[in-house]
Amino acid sequence: MAMAKEIMGASLIQRSSLVFLSRRSQKQQNQFWTSPVPVPLETRRVVRLRKVVRGPVAAISEDLVKAVPLQTEKGEEKAEKFKVRAVVTVRNKNKEDFKDSIVKQLDAFTDKIGRNVVLQLVSTEIDPKTNAPKKSNEAVLKDWSKKSNVKAERVNYIAEFTVYSSFGLPGAILVANNHQMELFFETITIEGFVCGPVHFFCNSWVQSRKDHPGKRIFFSNKPYLPSETPAGLRSLREKELGDIRGDGKGVRKLSDRIYDFDVYNDLGNPDRGIDFARPNLGGNKIPYPRRCRTGRLPSDTDLHAESRVEKPLPMYVPRDEQFEESKQDTFSAGRLKAVLHNLIPSLKASISANNHEFKGFSEIDSLYSEGVLLKLGLHDELLKKLPLPKVFVCSQCAIERQVRDAMDARQMKTSSRAAGVNPVSIERLKVFPPVSRLDPEIYGPQESALKEEHILGFLNGMTVQQALEKNKLFMVDHHDAYLPFLDRINALDGRKAYATRTIFFLTSLGTLKPVAIELSLPSSGPSARSKRVITPAIDATTNWMWQLAKAHVCSNDAGVHQLVNHWLRTHATLEPFILAAHRQLSAMHPIFKLLDPHMRYTLEINGLARQSLINADGVIESCFTPGRYAMEISAAAYKSSWRFDMENLPADLIRRGIAVPDPKQPHGLKLLIEDYPYATDGLLIWSATEKWVRTYVNHYYQSSSLICNDKELQAWYSESIHVGHGDLRHESWWPTLASADDLVLVLTTLIWLASAQHAALNFGQYPYGGYVPNRPPLMRRLIPEENDPEYASFIADPQRYFLSALPSVLQTTKFMAVVDTLSTHSPDEEYLGERQQPSTWTGDTEIVEAFYEFSAEIQRIEKEIERRNLDPSNKNRCGAGVLPYELLAPSSGPGVTCRGVPNSVSI
Repeated sequence: MAMAKEIMGASLIQRSSLVFLSRRSQKQQNQFWTSPVPVPLETRRVVRLRKVVRGPVAAISEDLVKAVPLQTEKGEEKAEKFKVRAVVTVRNKNKEDFKDSIVKQLDAFTDKIGRNVVLQLVSTEIDPKTNAPKKSNEAVLKDWSKKSNVKAERVNYIAEFTVYSSFGLPGAILVANNHQMELFFETITIEGFVCGPVHFFCNSWVQSRKDHPGKRIFFSNKPYLPSETPAGLRSLREKELGDIRGDGKGVRKLSDRIYDFDVYNDLGNPDRGIDFARPNLGGNKIPYPRRCRTGRLPSDTDLHAESRVEKPLPMYVPRDEQFEESKQDTFSAGRLKAVLHNLIPSLKASISANNHEFKGFSEIDSLYSEGVLLKLGLHDELLKKLPLPKVFVCSQCAIERQVRDAMDARQMKTSSRAAGVNPVSIERLKVFPPVSRLDPEIYGPQESALKEEHILGFLNGMTVQQALEKNKLFMVDHHDAYLPFLDRINALDGRKAYATRTIFFLTSLGTLKPVAIELSLPSSGPSARSKRVITPAIDATTNWMWQLAKAHVCSNDAGVHQLVNHWLRTHATLEPFILAAHRQLSAMHPIFKLLDPHMRYTLEINGLARQSLINADGVIESCFTPGRYAMEISAAAYKSSWRFDMENLPADLIRRGIAVPDPKQPHGLKLLIEDYPYATDGLLIWSATEKWVRTYVNHYYQSSSLICNDKELQAWYSESIHVGHGDLRHESWWPTLASADDLVLVLTTLIWLASAQHAALNFGQYPYGGYVPNRPPLMRRLIPEENDPEYASFIADPQRYFLSALPSVLQTTKFMAVVDTLSTHSPDEEYLGERQQPSTWTGDTEIVEAFYEFSAEIQRIEKEIERRNLDPSNKNRCGAGVLPYELLAPSSGPGVTCRGVPNSVSI
């Protein structure tokens, strides 16, 4: 019973909404302890929080031992010694291999003979005699060997310290792990000080001293600006940041906690041959954001290319950035790797060369009704290897609404551009015909082939000029993104693409109707006409032409969505800000505490992407039309069109002409497409986030001078730009960081990109795009013209021609498997308005209260989104065959749900 009581020591506070001592418990404690920091009990504020603490927090003991005054030789009373204790919550691994079990037992044995886990408290004050921080005695975690066989996920250990009454407040803890095995410290709570419990939010791996000789430093949850750092913590603050930055040398070990920058020089594998070589991204030649440095040696055949770590070997990211065990089990190490390592190789072996394309739509439909593995006869063999609840059998979410009729081309329907998987490409047409921004000397005439007669019949009696003036014409323009690469793409085996523009008319119902598609090829391309326009069908032949044209538009759109809007604008461009935050912002900095949940898992998922998704011959190259030129398209967009100052939602809507400033409107904007679910829901989240961030910033920065003189904050922002985005560092559009308004905008933009923007672009991939005929990520044939040899076969059997232009069976099933996985929420996901230890992540009670107000506002937004989805006047989100738009509904359960806004780019 004693052991159980010790292990469950945190349960009292877990079941209570009180985080700080009540007046009664403070008085009880004061009877036993001489306070090192006397504070009148009557003046202490009691704060009650509305939300239960989720994480384990140590209970306050009532059996504390009374301090004994010490006497000098002359009988004078001097500083008293008294005992305090730490309750340390250590998280166990759910699954241990044989080696782990042996090492764990060895640690239990050696703990008895003095190889312990040792803690030491560090005061916020300096000892005037030594001019060094005051420290307690060293204390070991008790009863480690007794609890070594406890199977609970979390186990609480006790350590007792002796300190003098003049010690002050504990501001840091030093931890030395003398065991063989790394340990995950979740929280540490110090009991015994009159101020109440002092919380340390660790959430970090502590390595064995045999691997990392230094002591780990953990700071309390009390935030400090650099200039306000207590004297006792200043040197530790600098040391911790120095340890995290490293020296920029050497090969990183998986157990390291070092954050540094490098270019994307590891996507190719030239040692496998020239077909697997890829250009480095980052630098003057091909600008790109920086990624996390691993320090691996160069390849054997190219000294400028980093050697590859191929799956299933792990890619280095700092130890605390690696997925937690539940995330690994349910997604990356389990689900994604099972798909990449077991399913795809088996598909390659099972699909013969004679079965490279679909024979009919019924064959495609069967993949969803019967399942990929069952259809291919692999079910029994692979079911045990794949931790998938239903192996791609289409009972999930929205796929049944995509299946049949394929000719409906769901992604070209009116609602998809405002509420689909890629709702950020639609823009208002300002000039007709549209004009290219590419250099005409290199890419030919800038003029479009679109003419007024192409669209005049679809404008409800308006002229083109009238439609422009009334804001009725919109466009999805992928012309400039693709045209520079078309010669190389179309030279690839089984890849054919156009550079497309699609014109939409805004109907009186508020829906967007496609009225013309422009298809462009390079002027020296295989077609006699480099540009052609296809309009909605007037007969059977033009109907098939229209379907093929829409499929090519969707293929263009899928590439831009994945390579630019999704990967570049959320994953890749956020990574430099995350690296710089760890390198330049102390864990006790209030801005680091704000950003912390929005950086979770991003470095790990980006590392996995470099290893298996965006690498040479990876999933993106295999399943999307650009093939080996995919990442070069992403880099071209970074150089030509990415701007950080345009990444916040209001600025992006104005830039695309979808909205105009209007101070009378709730968010200061008037939407020109009133029923634009992505924008209307997004503005709710943007405004709530901006309000929360402004409250937070104003709490810590009462004047602009505090921001300008915050050396850590300025170093973070400067390094994010000048190193992390060094290729664009001289651009004039970078926001300044000189006032509270500047800081609020920068922080809100980062949180928006990591949470809502990523959610809107990621979690609809399978529900909206998993049925490949609706949104083919790859096309294999151009549209024949009357004088082309293929035109006769197209006329003879247009359905077969259409199917032959779609991805092959292998490409389709591989694509389905991966986007299903990428659209999946893991059980340990944290959503917007949530965070670990919500009542103790910061020691500032006013900020805790403000966070709960933000959380409540997010819940209100979710109810408003539900209401909008039931409003029949919203034609783009409500109606027969129209999916309710839930991608920005904040909460979600695990799995493919087509909803949910996680805090961070975690998948």
